[in-house]
Amino acid sequence: MKHILSIFFFLGALHTITLTYSQSTASFDTLADRKPAKVMVKAAEGRYQFYVNDQPLALRGVGINYVDGHDFEALYKAGGNAFRTWGTDHAAIELAAAKKYGFMVALGIKIEKELYGFDYNDEAAVAKQLERVKKTILAYKNHPNLLCWVVGNELNLLLDEDGALKEVNPKVYDAVADIVAYIHEVDPNHPVTTTFAGVHKSHLKEAVARCPDLEIISVQVYQDLARVEELIVDAGIEKPYMITEYGPRGFWEMPKTAWKREIEEPSGPKADGIFQRIHTGIINNQSGKCLGGFAFEWGQKHERTPTWFGMFDEEGRQTENIDNLTKLWTGAYPSNRAPRVDSLLLDNQRAENSIYLAPDTKYSAKVFASDPDGDELVYKWEIAEEVKIRSNGGAKEIKPPRIPVRIEKDANGELVFYTPKKEGAYRILVYVYDQKHKLGNANIPFYIKNTHH
Repeated sequence: MKHILSIFFFLGALHTITLTYSQSTASFDTLADRKPAKVMVKAAEGRYQFYVNDQPLALRGVGINYVDGHDFEALYKAGGNAFRTWGTDHAAIELAAAKKYGFMVALGIKIEKELYGFDYNDEAAVAKQLERVKKTILAYKNHPNLLCWVVGNELNLLLDEDGALKEVNPKVYDAVADIVAYIHEVDPNHPVTTTFAGVHKSHLKEAVARCPDLEIISVQVYQDLARVEELIVDAGIEKPYMITEYGPRGFWEMPKTAWKREIEEPSGPKADGIFQRIHTGIINNQSGKCLGGFAFEWGQKHERTPTWFGMFDEEGRQTENIDNLTKLWTGAYPSNRAPRVDSLLLDNQRAENSIYLAPDTKYSAKVFASDPDGDELVYKWEIAEEVKIRSNGGAKEIKPPRIPVRIEKDANGELVFYTPKKEGAYRILVYVYDQKHKLGNANIPFYIKNTHH
């Protein structure tokens, strides 16, 4: 963490940043010829940090789920030096890319969740899982670009009938402890962690008691990144910790409409919020225990909307979030920056108003966007049904159908259109392109009712 702070405190000094980054990159490039890398987490001058072959590593990481996108070259150009995964289905390709670009990888090991019905009282199923995991460890433990093992993802995530978080079977953590013990038996070169949804004292206390040999605790926080230091202290965690997911305010943290649909921030304010929380929760973290983290997500996936978490769109265009990470990691913005979308109005109303519209009636929408480079902007509008089955824990969501509507005007960020005829919940989405592979976006949920409210 010492080097993370040294990098960010000198954002104004681009020469210092570039020198630090190029030295760091060179040290990782040499790892490709050495098997395996020796990775340790240790404190120096009161601050915990990763050391790779005795060289300090200040994390500049992202989360990459291969099927959602995997632009490794873009990560390299942005100044990143690490990524984490959630499984090993594509580990060979991911580790090859890591070797090519000099990245270190926090390799995820898929562990079954109670959230999706796995029974940790089933000893045979748990034993079978352990045998599967052993094969994974043996397959990848000597790769030179392996940073650490991430055993499972948000295993503490379990919801009651009202959608509130509840305690998992403590045998979940016994199973994790068995995996940690095996890793330590066969792999003395890499630390081990497991990740938690949020920072919940009772969950962390139970896990640490049953898995005392975890070198790192990892938490996944979004809005709470801003107060993660305080939350970790309140939870009584003495170990070093990582933020294995951080990003925009999650859909569970945002206001909802009267019909319980989540309201997403436009891409501009969203990027601002992430940037501020990175400074508060990571850069200015004074605990000495924070190892840094991984921004979520280096790709595109559908969770409530197609734009909530992903830093790219389906065509690989980049958002303002990547510009900001590039600034943090290299000291300078990229030469071409993404369009900025500040707000979107529908019927001259904001999403927080819970907008009801009449069917087959003319309305207007207006997006307020600009481009930092003065590029000409192109606008794309969509009307979509809402997601039918809302996922939990990052599970795959089915993208809902787009609805063709009659358009009267589409110019300069304004759309005049006729609403769908069918009553129900919809969303209007707008994408703003600079025609140079960058974009901004916004959306508003609305409800069609036969009687206009």
